[in-house]
Amino acid sequence: MPFGFEIGFDRPWFLLLLIIIPVMCAFSYNSLAGLGRGRCILALAFRSLVVSLVVFAIADAKWQRSTDRLTVLYLLDQSESISVAKRKLMLDFAYESVKQHRRDQKKDKAGVIIFGGNAKIESAPHDGEIPSIGKIESNIGLETGATNLASALKLAKASFPEDTARRVVIISDGNQNNGDAIEVAQKMADDGIGIDVVPVELIPGAEVSVEKVVIPMDVRRGQKFDTRVVINNEAPNGETVSGKLRLTRKTAQNEELVDEQEITLEPGKTIVGFTSQLDRSAVYTTEAVFIPNQGQNDAISQNNSASAFTQVRGKGKVLLIEDEFHQGEFLHLVERLQLNAIEVDVITSSNLFTTPAELLQYDSVILANLPRASSDDNSNGEIQSFSDAQIQMLVDNCEHMGCGIVMLGGDRSFGAGGWSNTPLEEAMPVDFQIKNDKVSAVGALALMMHASEMANGNYWQVKIGEEAVKVLGPMDYCGVIDWRDFGGTPRWLWKMPMGVDRIFGNRNKMLALINRMNPGDMPDFNAPMKVMLNGLIKVNASMKHVIIISDGDPTPPTAALLNQFIAAKIKITTVAVGTHGPAGSSPLQKIANQTGGKYYVVKNPKALPKIYQREARRVAKPVIKESQSGMRVVGVSGTSNHEIIRGIDVNQLPPFLGYVMTTRKQSNLVEQLAISNDPANDGGENSTLLASWRYGNGRTIAFTSDAGKKWTTQWFNTEVYDKFFVQMIRHSMRPITEDANFSVSSELKDGVARIVVTALDENEELINFLNLTGTGIKNSEISSETETVNLEFNQVGPGRYVAEHPVEGTGNLLYTIFPGDGYERLNAGINVPYSTEFSDRQTNLPLLETLSQMKPRVGKPGVTLDKLLEPQSEWFNSGELNKQGRSALSESITTNTFRPTLSAAIGIQDIWPWLLVICGTAFFSDVFVRRVSASPWAIISCFAVVFSVIGLVALAIPTIIERGFQVEMPIVDWWTIAGVIALLTVYAAFYLSFFVTSDWFTERFTSVKQKLFRRTTETAAVSIDRLKSRKAEIEKGIESRRATTKFIPEDETKLSGGKKLEEIIASEIEKTPAMPPKIQRDKLDADESNSYTSRLLDAKRKVKHQQRKTDE
Repeated sequence: MPFGFEIGFDRPWFLLLLIIIPVMCAFSYNSLAGLGRGRCILALAFRSLVVSLVVFAIADAKWQRSTDRLTVLYLLDQSESISVAKRKLMLDFAYESVKQHRRDQKKDKAGVIIFGGNAKIESAPHDGEIPSIGKIESNIGLETGATNLASALKLAKASFPEDTARRVVIISDGNQNNGDAIEVAQKMADDGIGIDVVPVELIPGAEVSVEKVVIPMDVRRGQKFDTRVVINNEAPNGETVSGKLRLTRKTAQNEELVDEQEITLEPGKTIVGFTSQLDRSAVYTTEAVFIPNQGQNDAISQNNSASAFTQVRGKGKVLLIEDEFHQGEFLHLVERLQLNAIEVDVITSSNLFTTPAELLQYDSVILANLPRASSDDNSNGEIQSFSDAQIQMLVDNCEHMGCGIVMLGGDRSFGAGGWSNTPLEEAMPVDFQIKNDKVSAVGALALMMHASEMANGNYWQVKIGEEAVKVLGPMDYCGVIDWRDFGGTPRWLWKMPMGVDRIFGNRNKMLALINRMNPGDMPDFNAPMKVMLNGLIKVNASMKHVIIISDGDPTPPTAALLNQFIAAKIKITTVAVGTHGPAGSSPLQKIANQTGGKYYVVKNPKALPKIYQREARRVAKPVIKESQSGMRVVGVSGTSNHEIIRGIDVNQLPPFLGYVMTTRKQSNLVEQLAISNDPANDGGENSTLLASWRYGNGRTIAFTSDAGKKWTTQWFNTEVYDKFFVQMIRHSMRPITEDANFSVSSELKDGVARIVVTALDENEELINFLNLTGTGIKNSEISSETETVNLEFNQVGPGRYVAEHPVEGTGNLLYTIFPGDGYERLNAGINVPYSTEFSDRQTNLPLLETLSQMKPRVGKPGVTLDKLLEPQSEWFNSGELNKQGRSALSESITTNTFRPTLSAAIGIQDIWPWLLVICGTAFFSDVFVRRVSASPWAIISCFAVVFSVIGLVALAIPTIIERGFQVEMPIVDWWTIAGVIALLTVYAAFYLSFFVTSDWFTERFTSVKQKLFRRTTETAAVSIDRLKSRKAEIEKGIESRRATTKFIPEDETKLSGGKKLEEIIASEIEKTPAMPPKIQRDKLDADESNSYTSRLLDAKRKVKHQQRKTDE
């Protein structure tokens, strides 16, 4: 950039469109020739400019200018491998470095990023000093148990401004255990980013760590095996460390102490052995913990434990989960399965699994008439419920680990148990919701919402409303009513005036309206309950239910209204939140008791969704089909040889009394094996009794009747009972064989998990060419979320197969391996008890030096600065660095991190919007030239002013952008403003002089002047002519009157008859008409003078005045 700037294009290939300019000029020249040569050329010039600017805008024109400003980001390692004192000192180092070396005149920028297992911005890049408050503020949510330098580099790269040179300063011990810093750093160097490093030295101290527990992964029941614990004593002075080594063994149900020994550790590694024997098939977690007698001999306690998995194999094992409040319903089924060599563990809904490891030991899980949420009918609010995470664990265990799921029916199972719209419904071969208008299994639920005094009460009402709508089936009805504060009336949220609408097709709309709901303070129950009753009685539903949530303050409803609910068979459940007075005193309890509903007292709002899950099941009761006379089992043609019903004549099974209606999934993978004869002509759409399909690596089975407690009691004590249920459960379990002998080993080394499988047949011959597949589930100790890993096995030798994958973080890794059809499923596991963060005791100086030596694309490589000082106790006062400490730290900073050794940055700004503005002005100029007849010079002079102003504004835009529109900082100084004003004045005067003296202006000025003067002269001439005409008329009138009054007497000698002259005169006078009155000449002359002469003179004076004014 020889001038410090240039124009660039992001899409330069669009510049080829400029070829249309000469073509356009060639076709336009003839049509513009009539304008004259000058105007024609000017019009073509403007038209070409318009096309050029449009093409430049399409090509995405950029204003590029070079700048030597520099942004430095300090990356501070806050992982636990570094002492707390040094972590605090890092921020002070960055503060002092910026204070000493940042170039204020260049407006250099600085920022701070902290990192551990993840990275966060502590101080965004800005052109000021780093705030010094003596502590890190952004460490909330920072994972300090690991070091991921790569994540910090990525965040730094994304945080740099685009118009400055860039450098990072890494302050770390270099012991990364997640990510690849070298790979990210190389990309940064390719982008021109420099890297400096400040090594943090780790001082070796006394440290004891439990490295691993070695135990066989697979053992047989009653088989003795050895457990070895590897302990490392890193004593710098060769000292011994004494303490206790405790060994414990855990299963899903219990934990036991295996052994505890007092040991003395010599420097280096020590192996401690234990011998054990297990007689019960399960997956065991063996954990070893070392407790030193003296704490000073162990600097880090996080690495004092390790664990490993082992599986004791049996003939097959299943887990049966039953309702906490209805225990013992399936004792008969458990006994029959155990008699048929199927080991069964029974747990209740109050003691559910919490990790995937607890499910790994089972081949199948039976959900025995189990609701999603349940409570004792005699209890108030004690609810046991499956969490969303537990449901997902159950489904993942089937899909990825190959464990089966069997769902047994009953009045609390399938849709009647609130399992609709859950991942479990997706995994089963039937849908739990009825999607058939011909089936009368329809319920109606109405919710009444009243603002409560519980913290975030309205928020929780919205959540429970959403939960209730989600549980209902598509053919069910739902309505929500709240109180409108301003109107003082109850209102339905949708479908006025009835307010109750079908879920199908409206679920999303209902959820959206509930989310915007804001319940008001309800004065009484009577009015809204009347509205609810009127809405529900109009709905054709088999089951109608009402749920009221309130604090109990409104006036209770009348007894007559409650009797109407009872007569309509509508039960009311009430939920008291934030009630006043002792529990149970609220009128809500009376409402529930009188209508046959449930009453809940809630103090923890998190219990509300569980209540609504349970109560929504009441509406789902219509999906239960019962018959006192019994129903028949109908087999499905072509399925008699299926493994579940092989050897059983389904059509000859004893009658049953009920089942839960479902909807068969529309998939060819679904194996529908039996249906009910009621309803008739259903075709098995909603009458499925038994269905199965494969879901991922496992199988799921739905049996919609029960196992003998209520509906299949006639099947008890029959041979078909054992055969039917045993074959069903075995089909859900993965087939196994004893004809092969597989061994599995797993280890974690350098962040990579390695799983090795050795395959032998019954003759101890190696099995080759197996297509092994596997899946792993990682359960983090930090987060409740699980992570799925797919294993890809490669055969590396005869009968030997290996799979590897990287491991980040801590937690349990559980693997299920599938050798192929007919072979037993294999299990393996790896436990990562602590990060390598707690085992690395030396600074990784080679890594840090490698990072600093990476050469940017343009510029010099970074440098390795002096090691960070060891903090001294006298440097700190109340945890903050004092003057002595700052002085020592300042003296240690000898390298300028703001040194200008990197290439100048290129500031890039879009200018296409301004090009379009100029394009619009040029287009107007083109039209003006063609429509207005003027000299080209005058036109150029006019538009030169416009383009000059636009140019000055465009030059100010980069400064405005650079300052970021900061109000407190002026964009330009006063000298610049004065210069711009003076320049504009010179431009205006210069171009105005050309404009005034141009021919075009002269012609237009003369024309206006002539028109103005001609109009004034014509007006004066008309006035004078009018006055002259009036004068002539007056003179003519005067002469006429004079003529009529003139008299000449006759000669007396001619008079006859001797009459006297007087008589004759008298006689003639009588004959003569009367004369007009005598005109007074003096007065007439005076009137003529006022009416004519004065007006004439006035007119002359006005004309002279106007002429004089015009001449001036």
